[in-house]
Order: sequence, then structure tokens, then C-alpha cells
Amino acid sequence: MATSKSSTPPEETRLDNHVDAPSTTAPGDGPADTTDPDERATSVTPDKGAAALAGHGTVNAVLPLPKKTAAKRSTAKDRTESYTAVRPDGVEVTVERNIETGESSVKDG
Repeated sequence: MATSKSSTPPEETRLDNHVDAPSTTAPGDGPADTTDPDERATSVTPDKGAAALAGHGTVNAVLPLPKKTAAKRSTAKDRTESYTAVRPDGVEVTVERNIETGESSVKDG
């Protein structure tokens, strides 16, 4: 009985683009697993008939979705906050934090 479309297991698991055979996964990974943190999956109706005719006992039922695109952010409207703090050596400094990005900067005096 055949187990997948590929004869050798991959080193990394990615979602397959077929629905007529089992998922091809790296050793230790399960169906619909992926080692790509940006890869997204969606459930689909598998082709069970084609998989059965090919001798497969299971079939892939997820396909990859298109990669997400990062939203474009306008830096013209960044909100910031400023406050005074005391360093460990006793010097007073001004801390400015960008609320949108979380970036902080420290200014003397």
C-alpha cells in the first residue's frame, strides 16, 4: 500500500497541494502539521475516490492558504508618551515610548 505522493519523507513539513493522497510529513509530524510559522491551512473536501483507487487508506484534507501580507502602517499618526524616570545612579532621565511600535528611547535630563 502506498503512503504518499513522495517516496522519501521531507526534512521539513509543509502543507501539500493535493487532496487525492495522504499528507507528506517529516518523521514525527502529523497530518496538517507545518514547520513554517507563516503557513496557514484551510479544510477542504478530499478526493476519497481517487485516493482509494490509488490504494491509499487516508487522504489529505487541508490545503495551504495564500501568505498573509503585512498591513501598511502610516507613521504620520504615531502616538507617543513621555515620562521622567530615575536611573539606578540617581540621574533623572526622560523616557519616550512609541505606543504604536513599543519602541522606547531614553534622553538625559
